[in-house]
Amino acid sequence: MEPLRVIPLGGLGEFGLNMMLLEYGKSAIAIDCGLMFPGADLLGIDLVIPDVNYLLEKKKTLHGIVLTHAHEDHIGALPYILRQLAVPIFGTRLTLGLLRNKLREHSLDRTADLREITAGHVWELAPFKLEGIRVTHSLMDCLALAVETPLGTVIHTGDFKIDHTPMDGELFDFQRFAAYGEKGVLLLLSDSTNVEREGYTPSEREVGRNLEEIFLASCGRVFVATFSSNIPRIQQVADLSERFGRRLVLSGRSMINNTQIASDLGYLHLPRGVINESERWQDLARNQVAFLTTGSQGEPLSVLHRVALDDHKTIKIERGDTVVLSSKFIPGNEKTITNLINHLYRRGAEVHYEKVSEIHVSGHASQEELKTMLQLTRPRYFVPIHGEYRHLVRHIQLAQKVGVPAENCFLLEDGEVLELTSNDAGKVEPVSAGRVFVDGRGVGDVEDVVIRDRRHLSEDGMVLAVMAIHQQTGELVAGPDLISRGFMRAEEGEEVLEQAKKVVLETLRNINRETRTDPAELQEEVRKALRRYFNKTLERHPVVLPFIMET
Repeated sequence: MEPLRVIPLGGLGEFGLNMMLLEYGKSAIAIDCGLMFPGADLLGIDLVIPDVNYLLEKKKTLHGIVLTHAHEDHIGALPYILRQLAVPIFGTRLTLGLLRNKLREHSLDRTADLREITAGHVWELAPFKLEGIRVTHSLMDCLALAVETPLGTVIHTGDFKIDHTPMDGELFDFQRFAAYGEKGVLLLLSDSTNVEREGYTPSEREVGRNLEEIFLASCGRVFVATFSSNIPRIQQVADLSERFGRRLVLSGRSMINNTQIASDLGYLHLPRGVINESERWQDLARNQVAFLTTGSQGEPLSVLHRVALDDHKTIKIERGDTVVLSSKFIPGNEKTITNLINHLYRRGAEVHYEKVSEIHVSGHASQEELKTMLQLTRPRYFVPIHGEYRHLVRHIQLAQKVGVPAENCFLLEDGEVLELTSNDAGKVEPVSAGRVFVDGRGVGDVEDVVIRDRRHLSEDGMVLAVMAIHQQTGELVAGPDLISRGFMRAEEGEEVLEQAKKVVLETLRNINRETRTDPAELQEEVRKALRRYFNKTLERHPVVLPFIMET
């Protein structure tokens, strides 16, 4: 019997890039295909997607990609991956609806092979037999997956929490998890996001009660910013707007698109009279308007960011208005969000955010729910997924507390391979994995060295040294002229750059004719001389770019 290979290509040791590969013999399936939004250190990068070179090598054996839900960190890389890979994509109706809109933006919606599945649906991708199991999360129509293999059943939880009062009434399916636990689960792959949080994650309805109090107390306009994929939160804001006699105005392209898709598919029930920001709402009294927008993370191009800077053509914040940032502070975005909050206060708004108001609940299971998942499934082997390294370690410790033997718990990172046989399990030779940067239209053409140069420029600035050299004699014809950007203030830098010119002239006098007539060699000598000078006199390290013209 062939071994079963479990290969994370993203999402283990980080948040985002979720992608898990299951291989048996010459057959494979992938679960999810997500992206990551870049941190402040990835200057100029728009998105990060998983490196799927290993998958491309195996594409003839790949039977499909199965999606657990429609969040960007689980489906966002597909428009880039599907340019290189033509395989069926399986997902629920809402997941495929949101994905189809994303693919349309990349002109891939007509060629993609999208296949709808539902909770309880069983299908085969030989030698795998799969079933979707209903879970609750911060989005509707989310699934865990049970994958029956010749060696046993693998349970992949996807993102989940146990919400006993979900907005759509679709309950977490304890029975199916327990049924698989009774039959025997070979391996559990479980969400680790909230493993550091004790107790239980509150229900989405808790947010509704707190939002209701805010609507009740607000005399001006109400602005609620949340993720455009958070359909339950959008439904609550829509319901409150109708109850308090406020006209709901949608702003932000993704908010408008996602609410339209969810409404068309029957997952969202909007009141009559919902309008977009481009339509006429200005004549309504301030206490008769509620805005639903994106921008809760302070994204520079979002509507809310422009409103906060008083830079929006039609929407203006006035004293007495209320702004609700109904989402968590994503790690790395704290400074951007606090700047946004400060600007909103400058406009005179009352701002509610997670540190001062309970206007957001997580979509991920806390410790007691993670224990429940382990107890329901009773797996032989356990691998924590979806989390940074510390989350994976803590989840393994939690699993051991509920009875999973330490030798049966495996901490994997991207590219590491867990191989399971009928008698044993262990790590084997890893495969290629990593990150691919998306910069504008370029995918994978920005390397680490480019990021390093961008970071260097942002931190230390640049000095450009321009001169003209006689092609035959190597004599200086013009220059050197030194130009700096982001290095030091003009009034401070004038004397420093004058001295730097003398350093260049001294360098030219001290090198031989052969070096002076070789532009590449001359550039390197000038670069080294200027870098030594700036380091010695200022202890600074600007990017030095000599530009040599031959005459």
